[in-house]
Amino acid sequence: MGFVARFLVFMSLFTGLVSGFALQKLPLIQFDEGYTHLFGDQNMIVNRDGKSVRLILDERTGLSSWSLLGSGFVSNDIYLHGFFSSSIKLPADYSAGVVIAFYLSNGDIYEKNHDEIDFEFLGNIRGKEWRIQTNIYGNGSTHLGREERYNLWFDPTEDFHQYSIMWSHSHIIFYVDNIPIREVKRTASMGGDFPAKPMSLYATIWDGSKWATNGGKYGVNYKFAPYVAQFTDLILHGCAVDPIEKVLSCQDGAAEDLRLASEITESQSKKMDSLRRKHMTYSYCYDRTRYKVALPECVVNPEEAKRLRVYDPVTFGGIPHRHRHGKHRSKSRQSI
Repeated sequence: MGFVARFLVFMSLFTGLVSGFALQKLPLIQFDEGYTHLFGDQNMIVNRDGKSVRLILDERTGLSSWSLLGSGFVSNDIYLHGFFSSSIKLPADYSAGVVIAFYLSNGDIYEKNHDEIDFEFLGNIRGKEWRIQTNIYGNGSTHLGREERYNLWFDPTEDFHQYSIMWSHSHIIFYVDNIPIREVKRTASMGGDFPAKPMSLYATIWDGSKWATNGGKYGVNYKFAPYVAQFTDLILHGCAVDPIEKVLSCQDGAAEDLRLASEITESQSKKMDSLRRKHMTYSYCYDRTRYKVALPECVVNPEEAKRLRVYDPVTFGGIPHRHRHGKHRSKSRQSI
């Protein structure tokens, strides 16, 4: 079957949200099967079981050269759509300024017009909760951030919780513990702002003191280091792209697993709406300081707009994309 035919079959099965049943069936992988060290020297530790990994931010790395803040890993393959997931346990106690990211990007290939799909976890001062930020970029549209932020409804430092991204040609869906928290539908008005080029999966921990907590009011305090983020239950499930031959290769069993997938059910939709009402604290669609007119894909809800006005102004990171990756660069990836 040719590239186009395989792609169309895959997409016809993958559009929409993976059901809870299908999620439980997706295969977990060993770290070395799917990932490699990205940056941070010995600050990335793979557990003996080969299934879990720890990323560390400490004073040695935190105060070294700018490109080596923290540590990280990256997928061995580059994917054009798929389901990407990990169970993550975040650092406890004082974590202001700490940023942990689980995201897709192709910034090492397309430096000026990269795509990105982000989960970012933003630390806080003692007694305050971690927050989640989601965001997407397409075709280098970094001047048009599509961020949303949420408070968590559990303590992410006490145990592992699953964070997942589903990316197809028409949908992006973010999950927490298999509950959808955000759905982005591709619209004609978005144009190239919807991520559409092959991407790698990254996980990093780094120092975001300049913006991550109260707009930079509170930075990383290395007295509380090391900061350790733990990752397990790793899933990379989709279609990889050969960077040399430019051939799409769907993993064995992907088509059958995705056949069991379904659109967001009415129950899932209600859970997502309820969660967003209770826990979402920011949406770019209602930020009139940044956007005098809402971006074209936004569906403005007056009640939601009113509720979100009570939150303080939000500050976003201005750190160039490449600093999150270190200086990892693969010749084969550049050839896509």
